[in-house]
Amino acid sequence: MAVLAGLCIRQDLLGVTSLVRALGLKESLYDRIIDFFHSDAIDPDTLCRVWTRLVLQVFPSAMRINGRLLILGDGIKVPKTGRKMPAVKCLHQESENNTKPEYIMGHSCQAVSLVVGAGESAFAVPLATRIHEGAVFSNRDKRTLPGKMLSLVRMLAITDLFYFIADAYYACKTIAPGLLKDGAHLVSRVRSNAVAYFPAQTPEKKRSRGRPKMYGKKLKLRSLFDKPDEMTEAESPVYGERGIMIRYLCVDLIWKPLRRLVRFIIVIHPTRGKCIFLCTDLELAPIDIIRLYGIRFKIELSFKQALRVIGVYAYHFWMRTMDPIRRLSGDQHLHRKTDDYRNAVRRKIAAYHRYIQVGLIAQGLLQYLATQFPTLVWQNFGSWLRTIRPGIPPSELVTANALRYALPEFIAGYRQAPIFTKFLLERIDVSRSEGLRLAG
Repeated sequence: MAVLAGLCIRQDLLGVTSLVRALGLKESLYDRIIDFFHSDAIDPDTLCRVWTRLVLQVFPSAMRINGRLLILGDGIKVPKTGRKMPAVKCLHQESENNTKPEYIMGHSCQAVSLVVGAGESAFAVPLATRIHEGAVFSNRDKRTLPGKMLSLVRMLAITDLFYFIADAYYACKTIAPGLLKDGAHLVSRVRSNAVAYFPAQTPEKKRSRGRPKMYGKKLKLRSLFDKPDEMTEAESPVYGERGIMIRYLCVDLIWKPLRRLVRFIIVIHPTRGKCIFLCTDLELAPIDIIRLYGIRFKIELSFKQALRVIGVYAYHFWMRTMDPIRRLSGDQHLHRKTDDYRNAVRRKIAAYHRYIQVGLIAQGLLQYLATQFPTLVWQNFGSWLRTIRPGIPPSELVTANALRYALPEFIAGYRQAPIFTKFLLERIDVSRSEGLRLAG
């Protein structure tokens, strides 16, 4: 609880020391917090499943389409320069943002979030993030990143049906069949060079021996952009867009990675350009498919808040006995290392996952307060913003500031407060300014 509270209210993102400063804790508790993240008593996967169940219970505004939840998936690359940090490798960034270097050393993570309605907008409530590259424990492990993403989604143990919304990287023969097997559907974008096939025509005469023909004529999907007369014009369903008209064309074709009919949506946007979307649910309306993919960008905003406000990825745990890695090096192959060395690497990566998971829970709690108690958050904000948009709940930054200003008053009522407050008071260092402010 103390770690979770510190992640919610800290002002700087300098690792565990910022948690000690945020709560005004005694110096000796720094090592105890380090031990917490390295302890086997908390399994990150179990914590993730408990958090997922809690999110589905306490967020009544979880968005649904056709009775299905909306699950977002994407990857994030976190810069890390430590030469003794397991799973750090050279990563290529494909972003067109000129503030990002093309190659970085860091951790390659994959994340899953749940879409929750928030007034006239929506939040991507984070459920889980895992480091999926950098450390190879067995040379027999042939899993790809999409395969690991599918395992991450299954680890959540979500019993409700859902749409999995992801970018073009996950439109592949690993993700789509796995989701369909679990009763879920994929909504994604496909690359401009994608192809599909018309269903094979039934022969008029008696067919020859052998398996019936499945694929008919091959079609380059980008060729459909040359048929504007066959497109339907409609107002853009993407959030935040008003009065913008788009043109789209819906076709159901056989997609070879799945070997079955899927729905393709060809879209021409006046400012965003041309896009091709894919959906494995043939009953979902084309406009809804476009709207769902527009919601996918909420996970990008969630990443921004996690990096800059909560510091979900601001861990700095080193492994003293690790062989130093070289600049621009790739995966760390550990199948020839000793069992003790590999177990030490697993322990360190598990510590990263605990830190990340607790940080995601902190972010989700801030989002819960923002969506369920927006008026109370603004009353305790105690600062100034140039614009406050009506119908839009406060951000994680605003909610964190509100908690920070309200914390001394919360602790002051410790006689009627829960056990956690008394626990915290016994560990506050009143000789420091922040400790004196909290303890009064």
